[in-house]
Amino acid sequence: MSVAIIIILFLVTLLVAIYLHELGHFFAARRAGVKVEEFGIGIPPRLFGIKRGETVYSLNAIPIGAFVKAAGENDPTVPRSLAGKGPWTRLGIFAAGPLVNILLAFVLLSAFLALPVSFVTGNGLMVHSVSVNSSAEEAGIEPGDIILEVEGQPVHRWGDMQNMVNSVEEGAEVTLLLSRNSQEIQTTVKPKFDPELQRRIIGVLLCWNMISQVEEGSAAYEAGIKAGDTVLSINGQGIYNEESMSSALYSIGEGEEINMVLLRNGKTVSISLTNEGYNTLPGVELRWVDGVHIEQERLPVWKAVYSGAKYIVYMPVLIVEAIPVIIERPDLALVGPIGAGQLTVEIVRSSGLSNILFMGGVISLGLGMFNLFPIPPLDGGGMLVALIEGFRHGKRLSPRTVRLAQTIGTAFLIALIVLVTFSDVYRLIIGKGFGL
Repeated sequence: MSVAIIIILFLVTLLVAIYLHELGHFFAARRAGVKVEEFGIGIPPRLFGIKRGETVYSLNAIPIGAFVKAAGENDPTVPRSLAGKGPWTRLGIFAAGPLVNILLAFVLLSAFLALPVSFVTGNGLMVHSVSVNSSAEEAGIEPGDIILEVEGQPVHRWGDMQNMVNSVEEGAEVTLLLSRNSQEIQTTVKPKFDPELQRRIIGVLLCWNMISQVEEGSAAYEAGIKAGDTVLSINGQGIYNEESMSSALYSIGEGEEINMVLLRNGKTVSISLTNEGYNTLPGVELRWVDGVHIEQERLPVWKAVYSGAKYIVYMPVLIVEAIPVIIERPDLALVGPIGAGQLTVEIVRSSGLSNILFMGGVISLGLGMFNLFPIPPLDGGGMLVALIEGFRHGKRLSPRTVRLAQTIGTAFLIALIVLVTFSDVYRLIIGKGFGL
């Protein structure tokens, strides 16, 4: 799928999340008896507007965002004003937008999880590389070994390996059955807990193929392909068995460029060479895991709904746990619309169009949770003011205090937006991605 189409889908998803957010405020305000003077799509200047009842519905020149203009937002003397409502009513109106985003995220994530999911499976998993000082290195596991079984249970996909390793008791050894040079070998490893990944690992990077030999003087050799490399993709098509490689090469005309992404020593490497009209790579010998193919599975609807709700509930916990990563790598952890668009392109291109639902859920959830931060002029700032006044039995904060909080909060948000946007644009300029 072209990048342009993915970007259009991303923009539609983002705008829908924003519009529904504002609709949440709109309906909550009207239900509370607040006069809504304008519901605008886009940011002024206004192109045109239509008045229905007491509300003007406008289309504005800058096609980003939306807004709801309530009567007397800061003046309680205005009839049917927002400021004239009680603190708990105002709290509900401010909360309505983020809650709609959270509900939309729940629907999109549940829908995504209910879709059929394609995954690669085979008769074992090949070891691409072994980490230094890891349990796997201590056990003598080598690149090119194929892990057939863990604790007597056959492994077919990457998740199997991870689940089996994490299911054993802390400090216990795990028995592996390996295939090495067509011979079966049994060994034991003691998984070690990785605090960054928050799970136990044995220190191997897995793959489905490995280049065993490159003929000297061949086009592949001249292009820089080496023994020990793993072929990940060819011209954007994932490579997992011999048929997928032949199909990818067959789709490239003779004399056209073959763009390959290889895995080498745990890092991706991009290499280009000219197609000489073959459905294979001349001069290159590969080893494959037997029986590798694509399968599909679908979660029952109730499980998809449960998993979608679970994702929503645990998101605040994940954010708290990710604070050290955010501090260490803010350029990857904090993104604005530009960065979210780039991330969407990477995910959809690597994992399929259905992931637009997943990204839509994440974007909507992120928008809702961001607006819940207790910083004026965000919704969370209005909620905080209303909450304080509610506990003060309706006694209002002084206008000076509210204005000061608004000024400080606005300055902070502008600085944050500038920094995040600069980081997103700089990432694009230097051609850096999110590693997907």
